Amino acid sequence: MTVAVVTDSAASLPSDLAADHRITVIPLVLTVDGTAYDDGELPLADVLSHPAGGVTTSGPSPGRVAATLEQVLEGDDQALVLTISRAMSSTFDAARLGAQGFGPRARVLDTATAAGAQGLVALHAAACAATGAALGDVEAAARQAIGRVQLVATVASLERLVRSGRVPGVAGWAGGKLGVNPLFQFSAGRVKPLRPAFSRAAALERILVAWRRSRPPGGGAGARLHAAALHAGAAEEADGLLAAVRAEAAPTTAFVGEFSPVMVTHTGAGLVGLAWWWEPPAAAVA
Repeated sequence: MTVAVVTDSAASLPSDLAADHRITVIPLVLTVDGTAYDDGELPLADVLSHPAGGVTTSGPSPGRVAATLEQVLEGDDQALVLTISRAMSSTFDAARLGAQGFGPRARVLDTATAAGAQGLVALHAAACAATGAALGDVEAAARQAIGRVQLVATVASLERLVRSGRVPGVAGWAGGKLGVNPLFQFSAGRVKPLRPAFSRAAALERILVAWRRSRPPGGGAGARLHAAALHAGAAEEADGLLAAVRAEAAPTTAFVGEFSPVMVTHTGAGLVGLAWWWEPPAAAVA
């Protein structure tokens, strides 16, 4: 018996990384001028070139989730489905409906986060599953990561976040000032504003400061660092963030993840962020 780990495309996992860890990714849905596409099926430039009113997004249908589970569940296999925060998407509800027909063989868990942070949760669950652990233990591993993972990012503009309506109060984050770089933190299912920076470089440095301050007491000796830099059309800056982390620590997990078109529809191009969590030595997956 094995435990399959399933997540959605909001997790920003590079396809080769997901494949290497046997993580199945269900695409979110992008609807452009009335035609539905799987997330990633259309080039990002084409999506962003459409007027805002002509592009909508949604989670996968319960039927799509059920069909995916049918594919990954063989014999007495079990599955853990990890979704983007239910505060941001309908994916959790769709996944729960889609998994109902599989009874106790399939469990659905809200990661309470998104993007690289969600990807880190999925990778930790997959690492546990790879040891032959039972479904309950794989879920416990995912919950451990969910309880510790952090995500801090900056966006080039608040325009699309405001328009999406998915982040209450976002319009007031920058205090009405022009020329600032908004920063936000996403953890425990909540998005909260951080003090904005007055330059892009300062915003990126502030992200690194947040990471440095999170280091466990004693400098994190023995703790494993899991980190992911994420971006929406800003690969060079994301690479720089991860390089800065690697210059000061040796992550057990490290990857750069690009936002999918569905995610960029809500954030706009130019987002850069860092997701991470520290795994205590006693809880490390062998």
